[in-house]
Amino acid sequence: MPKPTERRSFWTWGYVSDEPSEAERNHAAQQISQRLGTVVSPPKVPRIKDIEIRESRLRIPERLNEFTTTDHAERVTHTYGGHSTELLAAIRGHFPHPPDAVAHPRNEDELEMVLDWCTTNQVSAIPYGGGTTVVWGVNVPPSCESAISIDMDCMSEVLEIDEVSRAARVQAGILGPHLENALRPHGLTLRHFPQSFPWSTVGGWIATRSGGHYATNHTHIDDFVESTTMLCPSGRFETRRLPGSGAGPSPDRLVLGSEGIFGVITESWLRLQKRPVFRASLGARFSSWEKGTEAVRAIVQTKLWPANLRILDPVEAMLNAGLNGNDSLLILGFESGDYSQQSPIEIAAEIIRDHGGNFEQDDILVDDGTGRATGRGGAIGAWRQAFIGVNAGAGLGLGLLSDTFETAITWDQWPNFDAHIRERVGSVLREVLGSSATLACRFTHVYPDGPAPYYSFSGPVPIGEEFNHWKIVKEAANEAVISGGGTITHHHAVGRMHKPAWTKQIPTGYNEVLRAAKRELDPAGILNPGVLVDF
Repeated sequence: MPKPTERRSFWTWGYVSDEPSEAERNHAAQQISQRLGTVVSPPKVPRIKDIEIRESRLRIPERLNEFTTTDHAERVTHTYGGHSTELLAAIRGHFPHPPDAVAHPRNEDELEMVLDWCTTNQVSAIPYGGGTTVVWGVNVPPSCESAISIDMDCMSEVLEIDEVSRAARVQAGILGPHLENALRPHGLTLRHFPQSFPWSTVGGWIATRSGGHYATNHTHIDDFVESTTMLCPSGRFETRRLPGSGAGPSPDRLVLGSEGIFGVITESWLRLQKRPVFRASLGARFSSWEKGTEAVRAIVQTKLWPANLRILDPVEAMLNAGLNGNDSLLILGFESGDYSQQSPIEIAAEIIRDHGGNFEQDDILVDDGTGRATGRGGAIGAWRQAFIGVNAGAGLGLGLLSDTFETAITWDQWPNFDAHIRERVGSVLREVLGSSATLACRFTHVYPDGPAPYYSFSGPVPIGEEFNHWKIVKEAANEAVISGGGTITHHHAVGRMHKPAWTKQIPTGYNEVLRAAKRELDPAGILNPGVLVDF
């Protein structure tokens, strides 16, 4: 698959064609103006050629020139990931720490040449997938004397499909849609759809342990990885392709979630499945958030394994599904490539009724292979559109601070944990953003032993003070999550943003284990400095 010809956007997710139009930005400004009670206008987007960045500090050797560049636009578009603080800095033309060069290796030999040159010359090397990281995972730290961004977009092929075992060997730079397009003629699918799916890569999913479409059972990319190949400064790190193994600590676990600190992921064997044909869906309202979450627990502990099992609290359901502000919305969906989903959804519906959920029998939509759309109308459809319709740039710089944080916690701790988060983070929100600030929650994934709650917050902020206000709220959220017993991240990764809190979560001695692995695989410490470990 050739390198994409369209330029990435430097101020929102995706490509130039994904950028919100002026009409969309003006519409966002009108909505925010109504909420804030004052007129705001979208900031002017600078022309990429007018953005000032420092001169490159590198002289690229001739052997790398064919696939490495110090081009102005390339350096600008590889400066930031996709977090709102980065996008806001980008739309304001603030690029103090761009990479000095960008490499697009076309094969492992060229990637090895880049890593060797960086090791010899002490140049920091930062692997780059789709650039959608929201935890400062691809930034050049200010302390770096020079840095090169390694974009894997030219290594983006499906190399092999094993239809007998239902697996595919794919290169790390392939984007989600391109992978699915290649699998579709074979009647197969990976069925891993993170919210960043249109613009993120397989390598990025593996490096960050991304969470995908499934709310139960197959939730992380971990569940789909059969083997991995990673090119390190010390050499090739390739695991054996197996359906399972009990032979010591899994080497794949060193690659999954490594966030580019040990090597650059080049390819992987991924487990596939038949494309779903049979579907069923249901939306149910609960007058009590607590009863709704208990219904979710009851369903997941039956091990029916719905593809979609989420609940939105009253604030989330009001803002993104059009409910009344008092009811929670439970969203349920089943799918299979082999058999009707009529029976499992009826069992789950009975559980919902037993827990006080409200719905009509006609709300249960079943597709027995005829192509009937399920889950596309009403409150479910409204929420679905809000969820998949990521438009990261429309509301930038308009005086409204919005962000999220996500975690996971066991069911026995959940009620107290939720109360703890709402009290601690809610009080800081009201103090920093005022009484009109909102804090909402939904479950993105659920397990038999606990949920993965995803909190969203927003509120008015003085234009120009966004970062300082965000930092106060984010630090309060991190502290509340860790002190409450949760994980600092369920699927957004650690990056540089979550590293301080992550070090409080991991076992004593684990940092030294990671440092020892890094010394072996990346002896010069060139790869993604500042992520996971100090070296």
